[in-house]
Amino acid sequence: MHNAAFAALGLDWCYLAFEVAPEHLRTAIEGAQAMNFAGLNLTVPHKILALDLVDALDESARTWGAVNTIRFEGQGADGQWRRLSEFAADGADAPVARRTQGFNTDADGISRSLREDLDLGLRGKRVLLLGAGGAGRAIALKLASEQVAELFLVNRTQSKADEVAVEIRLRFPALPVTVGYPPDAVDLLINATSLGLKPADALPLDLDRFPLPRARAVYDTIYRPATTPLLAAAQAAGCRTANGLGMLLHQGAAAFEIWTGRSAPLAVMRQALEQSIYAR
Repeated sequence: MHNAAFAALGLDWCYLAFEVAPEHLRTAIEGAQAMNFAGLNLTVPHKILALDLVDALDESARTWGAVNTIRFEGQGADGQWRRLSEFAADGADAPVARRTQGFNTDADGISRSLREDLDLGLRGKRVLLLGAGGAGRAIALKLASEQVAELFLVNRTQSKADEVAVEIRLRFPALPVTVGYPPDAVDLLINATSLGLKPADALPLDLDRFPLPRARAVYDTIYRPATTPLLAAAQAAGCRTANGLGMLLHQGAAAFEIWTGRSAPLAVMRQALEQSIYAR
């Protein structure tokens, strides 16, 4: 989607994917900065690690507690920080200093996707969230900020879910939050785990403790495959479903605007995603 957007706006930019082990994340960020990258996206498992690896945190990263977008910036002679791409390529206007700034575009991406793909507003809804990692934590805090009626958190390692629950109770004391499965129906189930990326993956929830017909709608943040085992089971149970393509689109569009300072061509980006995900 990014390369399609660059082409649509006539930008001589290129978006590339790199596999980086967590222990090498600092070196990878420093290397990208040294090579004059405009920025980076980070995915599992780097989003929380990056909080301590960037020089500055945007309000979005501070609010949601994870970094999925980094922008490389330079300080001009006037003392102002600007995108590296805004400095002259010939070095005539070289920055006097450089820094990395971390952003989070995941949280707003999922709320927009839920409205568009499931016609679902979050205020007053009962939600079961699976996963309390980088994306799960940001989503949990976003759900709380959107004033859901009740939030249930389930994670493979319960201590992580406990930590997120404690943070929510401190920041949003009026919201009932429970670690564990709900005893009855919910309006929305969200999968923020990585279970479903591989065909042999087990379902991310215990069906004996929470049968899928208890969820009116199921959202899987995974977008490839387009229909995960969870979504297939949810469809068979009669639930409304959506995958994470919309979240991917909107978090990506926000990152595009952070790097370029230009409005993202959403239609072009959505078309590129759909061709990639759904093309036979």
